Amino acid sequence: MSKNTNIPDANIIPENAYITWSDENLTDKRNALTEASRSLEEFSGIDRASAGYYYPRDFSDLAPGPTSGRPGLTRRDYDVFRPEESIPRKIKSIIQQSDIVYNRVGLVKNVIDLMGDFASQGVRISHPNKKIQNFYQNWFQKIRGVDRSERFLNNLYRLGNVVINRQTAKISTKAEKTMYKSTAKSDMNLTYNDISPDVEKKEIPWKYTFIDPVLVDIVGGPLASFVGKKVYSIVLPGNLRKMINSPKTEAERVIIAQLPEAVIEAAKTKKPYVLDPNKTMVFYYKKDDWKAWAYPMIYSIMDDINVIEKLKLADLAALDGAISNIRIFKLGSLDHKIAPTPAAASKLSNILQNNVGGGTMDLVWGPDIELIESKTSVHQFLGEAKYTPHLNSIYAGLGIPPTLTGTYGAAGTTNNFISLKTLTQRLQYGRRVLLEFWNHEISMIQKAMGFKEPAVIEFDRMDLSNEEAEKALLLQLADRNIISDEYLQTVFGINTTMEKSRIKNEEKQRDGGRMSPKAGPYYDGGTFENGLRKIALQMGLATPSQVELDLKERLPGEKTIVEVKTESEIEKIKSQPPKGVPGEGRPMNSNDTEQRKQREFKPQTGIPQNASIVIWGLEAQEKISDIMNPHLLDFYSKKNMRSLSSEEYQEADETKTKIFLSLEPNAQVTDEVVLSKLNTINSIENKKRQISCLSFIESMNRELNRTMTAEELKYTKAYFYSMV
Repeated sequence: MSKNTNIPDANIIPENAYITWSDENLTDKRNALTEASRSLEEFSGIDRASAGYYYPRDFSDLAPGPTSGRPGLTRRDYDVFRPEESIPRKIKSIIQQSDIVYNRVGLVKNVIDLMGDFASQGVRISHPNKKIQNFYQNWFQKIRGVDRSERFLNNLYRLGNVVINRQTAKISTKAEKTMYKSTAKSDMNLTYNDISPDVEKKEIPWKYTFIDPVLVDIVGGPLASFVGKKVYSIVLPGNLRKMINSPKTEAERVIIAQLPEAVIEAAKTKKPYVLDPNKTMVFYYKKDDWKAWAYPMIYSIMDDINVIEKLKLADLAALDGAISNIRIFKLGSLDHKIAPTPAAASKLSNILQNNVGGGTMDLVWGPDIELIESKTSVHQFLGEAKYTPHLNSIYAGLGIPPTLTGTYGAAGTTNNFISLKTLTQRLQYGRRVLLEFWNHEISMIQKAMGFKEPAVIEFDRMDLSNEEAEKALLLQLADRNIISDEYLQTVFGINTTMEKSRIKNEEKQRDGGRMSPKAGPYYDGGTFENGLRKIALQMGLATPSQVELDLKERLPGEKTIVEVKTESEIEKIKSQPPKGVPGEGRPMNSNDTEQRKQREFKPQTGIPQNASIVIWGLEAQEKISDIMNPHLLDFYSKKNMRSLSSEEYQEADETKTKIFLSLEPNAQVTDEVVLSKLNTINSIENKKRQISCLSFIESMNRELNRTMTAEELKYTKAYFYSMV
């Protein structure tokens, strides 16, 4: 045997792998079967398989006898051989891996960015006092409040933990006066204060810095859960300690000279740098009390992300062989004992080499050639179906419903609605955490500047439903005093306290003549008396002088509409022939002396003038019902119109009647037209029509001595509309 054990020795005769026999010789066949039976001793099951993991995986002594327990393949066994695909289990590694997934996977990055932008949309600061509001708004602009809010929510959704370090600054009297103006200067000289832990007079927050949670540790570990105010520290990495202790360039020396003494001391002694508890704040995303840090929501979808990454690699590998095609030319036939000569093989090789271009090749040959073409089916693997379940799992883990993805369909409307609520609730939770942070900072400014009232943080309202229909119904409810104006303002995302203060200020300015009076179709001058004067003048119950209306003198020949109508009626009466004298006619209770002429029945031909309007009115009421019924059922939270109570049904019918009476004759009845009429159905003119219509319906019920059916009511309303 040679020294290299991988090279076999030439003196050793290798053993045969197979043995053959002949059908004519029975002895050879018996010997072959005997030799084959000896190989059964070499076949046996594998008792155990060990991956060399740190925990025991051998169950050979589970039961007496040759049978033993074979361990199954667990996730830990899989991770041993693929450490790069393993999911971390320690919280710091999980946070770090979540950040890597966010930066590498475009789907996760886009969703997290969308949630951060959507939840912080329209963030602003307001105060009842206009001067103090200018101060807060300028401060919010200087500290880049919009950007800090978006970064706060992005870190909250991405890492699950937000660590913020606050720096305060002493504001001078000159800078304070500038801040009270509507537009402050961009450059203001302020003195930073990083020493005093308490809020001093005119010392306000001026800079916020986010710290990587991976570098932060809780002082005391699990014992910190029993402490009211936790203390955090930073363990400086080795490269930073080396840079601080041995700076190589002048730029590094300048930066190190600006570092706090505590950081330099921590780098020299290799001890953790303790963060100031009065200037360090930590916020979590749904953390349990017994946990030191919160788990990021990306942690729950890491398995699906790993699968998608592996599927992408599989697609890349499959693309290399997607167009592979093998053609085999067989010369001769073993079945017919035909073997090709070198001349035939050389001839075919030359023909194929000279025709390497595309297109069809004509080959003339004999019966001793056969073409075998081999194709690959790897293209069937290159589809999107294998990605669908994992992408749906990722979207579901991030809280994005299939309705918003648009590609990977949803199961049903109910599931989409629940998923949509999950997304909105997740965004609302982030806003609540952000509000907790900003309210604390606003209270510090209030205490430092001596303001009487604190400011409030406002956002744009998040609404993923049908806003137009919902807001239109809410406005109707507010007009009927079913809901309060305060609730309506809250639903629209308006701060009620701020709006009350603004309305009072505007009323004072209008009373003082510093602002023009309000005017519009929904405003009657601000007083109830003005509305009564207007109605009395329209109905002819009062004269212009009684409503304090000064009219100019008429021009010669001018007449009012009432005077013109009166004159026309007088002329009409004069043109009629005079009636006979009473008593000159036929005596009472006397019979006819001659037989009266039989009256002939002459049916009316042609279409009456208002018949087309009646037909249109019936169709318009049907279309209005089809458009409004879904919105009304959604508002009343009912399944169908039969589920409505009598009061709800009557209220819904009145709303549809108002819309019908406010339409123009023969108008197109569409969704836009019907929904736009919701804002004008309570006008004075339309209310008069509704009252007249109700009176007409009551008179019809009295004549019939019963209540009309629904179909009769539709026809009656259409007929009334044609008359009006």
